[in-house]
Amino acid sequence: MATIIATFYKFFPQPDFAERRKPLQTACQKEKIKGTILLAPEGINGTIAGSEAAIQRIFTFLRSDPRCGDLEYKESKAENPPFARLKVRLKKEIVTLGVEEIDPNQQVGTYVQPKDWNALITDPEVLVLDTRNNYEVNIGSFKGAINPQTHSFREFPAYVDQHLAPTKHKKIALFCTGGIRCEKATSLMLNKGFQAVYHLKGGILKYLAEVPAQESLWEGECFVFDERIAVKHGLEFGTYQMCGSCGHPVSPAEQTSPKYQAGISCPYCYANLTEEKRKRREEKQRQLQLTAKRKLKNVSAPELAHQRSAPTHELPDHPDVFFDSASE
Repeated sequence: MATIIATFYKFFPQPDFAERRKPLQTACQKEKIKGTILLAPEGINGTIAGSEAAIQRIFTFLRSDPRCGDLEYKESKAENPPFARLKVRLKKEIVTLGVEEIDPNQQVGTYVQPKDWNALITDPEVLVLDTRNNYEVNIGSFKGAINPQTHSFREFPAYVDQHLAPTKHKKIALFCTGGIRCEKATSLMLNKGFQAVYHLKGGILKYLAEVPAQESLWEGECFVFDERIAVKHGLEFGTYQMCGSCGHPVSPAEQTSPKYQAGISCPYCYANLTEEKRKRREEKQRQLQLTAKRKLKNVSAPELAHQRSAPTHELPDHPDVFFDSASE
């Protein structure tokens, strides 16, 4: 039975966010839901996985709060559960920008549906801006989009101040993985005086799910914040692995490098890998392999064949890479 992966977010005033944590955690545990949900005064953000029935019941629970009555989610499928545990966290922001006066509940840019996105970004008067971090953009982006070269979303306001101006950039189209970063990014830009600010409704994931590959202006793969690592058109699994040491996505070509050793190092962290850390990583990999062998003894032959052929990804240690936000 396939596992359903649901990503969702909603901005709404939530002064009681701390009180909502325990009931939500209890409901998810009852349904055997795994993943991460962030609660903050500004709203909710999450990526969770479970059976189709369990996911539906959790969203019935979430929507029982009138403030989340219209909560939507983007759905994809995986053969194996992508998360090992459940985390319901309390945060200052559901996606961290670090600018207190920015409130997507007050103003955001103009939403553009995936079917209309190509026409917008091919307009020569429109500046197309990727609001994601550099490691995400390097895996894939829209043709002609600008990479702000940020390492975290906190750097985005400084990029806008240093490189963009309302008098010069009349029309700006922004996009991100699932749409949440653009809620804050467009709110920020409107606050700074930009007039015509657009963002892709549902983000790259909705675009890849709805726009046929032959009509697509997307190039490469899209990094996602779960063990799939990256997805392609139709939200099919991509080709990247995750470095278990630094958390950086690693391409198939980079996986052939002598600096790449699954769970130990990759070309991005090899030079900084101390002998002490290498030993720790090797021991962890040994323990993971022993655990996997014990599990394989308890499965049927068809399941065994599937597990041996399926890619395995270890959750990275680097928090900025793996979890800038839950659904982003």
